[in-house]
Amino acid sequence: METLPLSRAFTLIEPGPVVLVTTHDGTRPNIMTITWTMVRGFDAEFALTTGPWNHSWRALKDSGECVLAIPTADMIDTVVGIGMCSGADTDKFARFGLTPLPARHVAAPLIGECLANIECRVEEIVERLNLVLLQGVAAHIDSARTERRLLHAVGDGTFTADGERFDRSAAMRAKLPPGL
Repeated sequence: METLPLSRAFTLIEPGPVVLVTTHDGTRPNIMTITWTMVRGFDAEFALTTGPWNHSWRALKDSGECVLAIPTADMIDTVVGIGMCSGADTDKFARFGLTPLPARHVAAPLIGECLANIECRVEEIVERLNLVLLQGVAAHIDSARTERRLLHAVGDGTFTADGERFDRSAAMRAKLPPGL
């Protein structure tokens, strides 16, 4: 094995998938691209990392809510473009031709072009870690969408997309405790 610089170790276990996070500041919606997300539990518990360097940060903190919109591989240029400009001076919905749809429980909009959208409330913000803990309150999926491959950021400007799917759900259900 060759030595890998420790500063590049995160590219081996980069979380995913890439998500588009929508917020609403009371005046207008915004979108930011987030590549560091995680599932915290089976009860629609999530976390993401962001901070004051993102224009959406203030809206996320003040409103205490957002939408996690799940883009697919065919949206890669849109995902990168959203991440390369600021909502401080750009209407990202207009610039990237995205459709804001009303959410049921939060002011932040769903993104009509995404495979799925999860409405979330902020449970806690751990500012020392730039960690936002979220609780999902509703989820929506476009079951008619043919492209379903999710994007994963490697962390060096490259991305991968989900590939072949392996179904072992029956074997795993046989091992789960009752109720799960």
